[in-house]
Amino acid sequence: MSLVPANQPQLIRSSQKDEFYQTSLRNNTNDAFQTLAGSRRWLQWRKELEVLSDLAYYSLTTLSGYQTLGEEYVNIIQVDPTRRRIPSQTRRLALILLHTFVPYFLDKLLVCIEHELEVEDWDSQNAQRDTVLTWSPMSYIKAWIQRAVRMLNSQQRKSLKPVVIAVQQGITILHRVHVALFYISGAFYHLAKRTSGISYLRVQRMAVDDKGIRTSYRLLGCVSLLQLAITLALQFNSLRQRQRARHEWTRHRNLPSSPQETSSSRSSRCILCLEERRHSTTTPCGHLFCWECITEWCNTKSECPLCREKFQPHRLVFLRRYR
Repeated sequence: MSLVPANQPQLIRSSQKDEFYQTSLRNNTNDAFQTLAGSRRWLQWRKELEVLSDLAYYSLTTLSGYQTLGEEYVNIIQVDPTRRRIPSQTRRLALILLHTFVPYFLDKLLVCIEHELEVEDWDSQNAQRDTVLTWSPMSYIKAWIQRAVRMLNSQQRKSLKPVVIAVQQGITILHRVHVALFYISGAFYHLAKRTSGISYLRVQRMAVDDKGIRTSYRLLGCVSLLQLAITLALQFNSLRQRQRARHEWTRHRNLPSSPQETSSSRSSRCILCLEERRHSTTTPCGHLFCWECITEWCNTKSECPLCREKFQPHRLVFLRRYR
């Protein structure tokens, strides 16, 4: 029997089997911790318990030099980039940390930064008291982020928010691209394995249509990349439309209202600001709002506040009449 590279279905089934046993281990750990420490402590530490459970699972299998239950289920083994040797213990340790701890740390870090940027008024005494009462493994990092964010002014905070959102979206896009590349190449199902260079070999026992399977998954990978490209193009187009609407608002917000518009709309108020409409703007459905109010509304919701009809910001019509 010869050793050949594992194909996509085997890697997916192996990962699903590992995920099943990891979920079972997490549930048992959560139940035991909740019984001993209570629900309040469990809610505070549930993410850390999941990471510790995953570390325990991979330490008992991969780090110890054994197959995981999923790898044993489909009869595949890990190999280093040369595909002739078992990965070294250092490489296996790097794989485990990249697969379990790094995603947890990045998620906690980005969520903490995003939360701190949303805080407008900060009471340092209350913050220190809350940190002491609700200690967690991220407490020290959270305190460091709080000190760093507190040194920024409001303009710098506002500029940093899109960066955090872009990083979060970039991680999601990276995972989608990685999955599409896995469908095409069939080498690495997890991003951590691609980074550490660990791949799989399987024992070929009988003749199977491996070429047909890989061709089908290559087609699926191409479709996934096409779908991702279309999604990114639509998001980029939406971003350009919002920037255009914001630019129009910047151009027109300081213009004085025309006398005819002021006299005709004296008794009419904008439902968003509850004041007289200034520089009236109409939506495609015909409702009138202040230009500033409706453009700010469209930054978060591309729909009419009254009838909820969907439209794009570039379809707003700025009304201005002259004598």
